[in-house]
Amino acid sequence: MSESPERVPKLSKEEKDRRFQAELMPVLDPLYNFAYRLTLDEDDANDLVQETYLKAYRFFEYFEPGTNAKAWLFRILKNSFINDFRKKSKQPAKVDYSEIEGYYNTEDVEAEGDVGSTSSDMRQQAVRDLIGDEVASALNSLPVDFRTVIILCDLEGFTYEEMAKVLDIPIGTVRSRLHRARNFLKEKLEKYAKSMGYGSEEDADAAMTGDDDND
Repeated sequence: MSESPERVPKLSKEEKDRRFQAELMPVLDPLYNFAYRLTLDEDDANDLVQETYLKAYRFFEYFEPGTNAKAWLFRILKNSFINDFRKKSKQPAKVDYSEIEGYYNTEDVEAEGDVGSTSSDMRQQAVRDLIGDEVASALNSLPVDFRTVIILCDLEGFTYEEMAKVLDIPIGTVRSRLHRARNFLKEKLEKYAKSMGYGSEEDADAAMTGDDDND
C-alpha cells in the first residue's frame, strides 16, 4: 500500500462488488483451510476468514488486477491472525529459533530424496495412506511459525517468493524455516512409521508432501 489513498482509482460500488466476487471469493475454501490449520478451531477460523474478507473489501482498491489474489488474501489473514487471534490462541508462543539452531542439521536444505522405482512409489503411497491422520496430528502439534510454512508450501503450493511476501520474511528465512519444520515432522513421524513396520528414514519422508524445488 505504497500509494496514498487519493491516488488509488475509486471504483463504483457495482464494479467493486463485481470484481470482489469474481477475483476473491473463489479463494474462500483454501482461505478457510488455512485459517483452520492456524487456529485449530472452527469458530475462530470462521471469524478469521470473515475478518479477512472485511479487510480485503475495505482495501480492495489497492488490489492490483491480475496479481495473485490468493497470496494477497493469505497475507491479510496471516496478519490478522498474528495481530488479533494469536493473542487468545492456546497454541505455543512464537518459537525462538536460536534455541533450536544447533539441534537440527541445516545442511542440504535443497535436498529431499528423489522418487525411485515403481515399487518404491507404491510403498511410499501405502505409507501416505496409513499415516495420513498422524501427519495431520504431527502438523497441528508444530509451533505455529513452523506449521505455517508447511501449510503454505506443501499444502497450498506457494513458491518461496510468494511465501516470503505472505510472511514478510526473506526467502532465505523461508528456506531455513521450512527445512526445520520438515525436520520436526520427520522426527515425529519416524516413530510412527517404525510402529507400522516401516523402518527407514525414507518411509517417514514419504509421509510428507512436496519437495524443496519450489522456486
